[in-house]
Amino acid sequence: MAEARVIDGDAVAARVRDRVAAEVAGLPAPPGLATILVGDDPASATYVRMKREDCAKVGIESFHNQLAADASQHELAELIESLNADPRVNGILLQLPLPEGLDQDPLISAIDPLKDVDGLTPANAGLLFQDREGLVPCTPAGVMELLDEAGAELEGAHAVVIGRSILVGKPVAQLLLAANATVTHCHSRTRDLAAVCREADVLVAAVGSPGLVTGDMVREGAIVIDVGTNRGESGLVGDVDFESARERARAITPVPGGVGPMTRAMLLVNTLRAARLQT
Repeated sequence: MAEARVIDGDAVAARVRDRVAAEVAGLPAPPGLATILVGDDPASATYVRMKREDCAKVGIESFHNQLAADASQHELAELIESLNADPRVNGILLQLPLPEGLDQDPLISAIDPLKDVDGLTPANAGLLFQDREGLVPCTPAGVMELLDEAGAELEGAHAVVIGRSILVGKPVAQLLLAANATVTHCHSRTRDLAAVCREADVLVAAVGSPGLVTGDMVREGAIVIDVGTNRGESGLVGDVDFESARERARAITPVPGGVGPMTRAMLLVNTLRAARLQT
C-alpha cells in the first residue's frame, strides 16, 4: 500500500477561517468573544493571545479579561455573570487549567450555555448526547472536519476512540455515533487494545500517552486522527507512532500541524454559531 496521505491541519483550518470571515462580513454587527485568563502561565497566555489574533483575522471582536493568580472563586464567578449579561459578548472562553485553589466545574457551569464556546457546560454536553443543536467542544468538532477532509465514509464504518475525557474522547464518540458510525470506546482498562484498534476503519487517539498506537495496531487503509499532544525531548509528539502508522494508514494527521490548528479554528466557528443562536 502507498504511504498514507498526511492531512494538513493548517490548510484545513485556514479554509475554515476563510469561511467564518465571509459569514461574519455578512452580519449586521460582529460577534464578540470574551477571553478570561487567570494568572500568568506562559502557555495559557500564548494560547489566549493566538485565539485573539485569530478573532482579529476574521472580524470577531475580542474582549480580554486578565485576573491575578490569587483571584478568588467569587471574583471569577462575578466576572462570568457580568459577561453573561453583556450584549456585546456572544462567547465566553475560560482558559484552562485554572490556578490551584480554584474549582473549575462550578465556574464552567456558570457560563450561559448560549455563550459556552468551549461546549463544556452540562447543558451543551446534554444536547450533544441527545443529538440536539448546541455548542460542541472545539477539538472534537475539528476532528470531524479532518475526517471530512480525509474523505472518511462514516456511515456504517467501525470507529475506535481511545480516551474518555469530557474534552475530547466522549464528545468525539457522540459525534461519530451521530454520523452513523459504529463506535468502540477504549480507555486505560480496555483489554487487548491492539486487537480492538486493528478492527478500526477510523482510529482516533486522544489519551495523552506518547507513541501508544504503533503501526501494527493500525488496520491497512484506516484513517488515523492523532489528538495527543505530548512534550518530549525531541519536541511535541502524538499518541500515535507517526512513522510506523503512516505505512499502513490511508490518511493520518501529524503532531504538530494536525488537530491543533483545528481547535483554534473551531473556536471561531463556535463564536459565530453562538451569535446566530442568540439572535
